[in-house]
Amino acid sequence: MRELDYSAAVERITQFIREKVEEASVDGVVVGVSGGIDSATVAHLAVRALGKGGVLGLIMPYYENSDLEDAKLVCESLGIEYKVVNIRPIVDSFVAALGFKPDKRSLGNIMARTRMVLLYAHANAMNRLVLGTSNRSEVLTGYFTKWGDGASDYAPLINLYKTEVWEIAKLLGVPERVIKKKPSAGLWEGQTDEDELGISYRLLDEILWRMVDLGKEKAEIAEELKIPLERVEYVERLIKGSEHKRRLPVGPVF
Repeated sequence: MRELDYSAAVERITQFIREKVEEASVDGVVVGVSGGIDSATVAHLAVRALGKGGVLGLIMPYYENSDLEDAKLVCESLGIEYKVVNIRPIVDSFVAALGFKPDKRSLGNIMARTRMVLLYAHANAMNRLVLGTSNRSEVLTGYFTKWGDGASDYAPLINLYKTEVWEIAKLLGVPERVIKKKPSAGLWEGQTDEDELGISYRLLDEILWRMVDLGKEKAEIAEELKIPLERVEYVERLIKGSEHKRRLPVGPVF
């Protein structure tokens, strides 16, 4: 992986957030706080940039589990205003209106898009921007919901790999239990990112860095990392299969 100056990265991101808020002439930001490391890191960075008064944490659980307590811990340790909005009745009303029972992936997408609607409703009402929490590993592999958690005004972590977010979180003082927990989007009970992705973040990031940033050949990456070529090809398929999620809709040119 690349050698990143994490202290400099923190300063650059805080400056970026401050600049974008000033450019938009808004009063602060809204962050969806899930109890995971990405949203916790964004919340910490936003407070560094804007102060406690410039950040609203929106906690939007569907399941009553430890993620809710971890999200509260993040907000309370930062001293920011936060709101808890239980999205279960909203999501369940969507499902009831569908006329069919969605599978768990579709249900998870409805949850993510419901959260996006709530984030923007609060941001609009408060004259604020929505800060996204997606990182580079998720964006390159398509591990996000289009128009859900992939929707935001600015995404401070979007050029940082997941393993780099871990290092920045440690530097910022994100609660240790949030850093050490298994990453999860909370889309269904027991769901974890790495199980769904089919690869560990540490290996994924090593492959992505070589493939996307350095432009190395697949065979060279496999040899360098001492892994089967199939693992590299798997990551390539994730990237290619999610291309549509990384751009705005397009149509034919006349």
